Amino acid sequence: MLASWPDGIIDPHIHQWDPLTTERVQSKEARLVRALPRVPRFMGAVASKADREFVGHPHHVLKPYLPDIYRGDAATVPVRKVVHIEAEWPVANPIDSLGETKWLETLSFGRDGSPDLGAIVVAADPRWPDLGTVLDAQLAASTRVRGVRSKAAHHPDPGVRGFADGPGLWRDPEYINGFEAIAERGLSFELWCYAHQLPDALGLVREYPETTFVLDHYGTPVGLFGPRGEHTARTDAERAAMLDRWRDDVAALAEFPNVVAKHSGLGMPVLGARPRKPRGLESVAFLADQWAPLIRHLHEVFGADRTMWASNFPMDKATVTIPASVAVLLDVLGADAEPDLLLRDVAARTYRIGG
Repeated sequence: MLASWPDGIIDPHIHQWDPLTTERVQSKEARLVRALPRVPRFMGAVASKADREFVGHPHHVLKPYLPDIYRGDAATVPVRKVVHIEAEWPVANPIDSLGETKWLETLSFGRDGSPDLGAIVVAADPRWPDLGTVLDAQLAASTRVRGVRSKAAHHPDPGVRGFADGPGLWRDPEYINGFEAIAERGLSFELWCYAHQLPDALGLVREYPETTFVLDHYGTPVGLFGPRGEHTARTDAERAAMLDRWRDDVAALAEFPNVVAKHSGLGMPVLGARPRKPRGLESVAFLADQWAPLIRHLHEVFGADRTMWASNFPMDKATVTIPASVAVLLDVLGADAEPDLLLRDVAARTYRIGG
């Protein structure tokens, strides 16, 4: 860990939710375990295998995750500001997405030692016919709205949880044309997909060179650390081939100067890790060995000026602590790490966060 931290560390990828006071997908189950201080692991058995393998331990999705809880999770990492990334707010109609933004503005960010809310990335789909109206309403609802996420993650293995209604979302002409409403408002766009889908982003990135695109979670190579789904990454040879393809596809994306990338999501259970409890600082050497191929390659192709650390909490919480995620990154990068860029400046520039 650093002897002295950069001033004003930014965590540019967190999620907040409260299934007890807002209607969420998991609200029914959350209310059943309301009285329990800790949701037991066996509660995950009521979910599908795909959900279990994506979420890991069920506690962090069945309990509220709010600023004070994040503050405790950050522990020794002095995070001053965070970026909230949309978190599956229920949307029957596009304008309903405004509810999450308004709710975020009521939370206790910046109080009792919790970090400030520096920026918000909202959910929006370029295929919405009224996208421009929705985005204008979002911008009016909060001065912190900086970007959009429209998840494209879809996997040919039916045992892997999907988040899009089909493959090839980013290649859909309707989607590409509708994206103009995002570009003309100067909003950034989060690229989150599964690794085999990375080439799908190239056309979108090329079509909108003035838009800043942010690669999330290394493109999430499902099963890289162990088998997942019904038939994904069953052998060492399959995992090695996945990593080789991932390297090529990430390098192709890095050729576009309007793309930046997050060192995030390496604790997502869908990658294949199965620890019984989150790995902390005692596991830095183990995690550095496992994560190094991804960390080094992302750094090499994007460079220090286009990469940033992010916790992805609480989605990474089942397998790794926030201090360990930072420590591993600094350990792997060694003398190549530029902490001010990695932990603050790239995020501040990307999401237009002031001092």
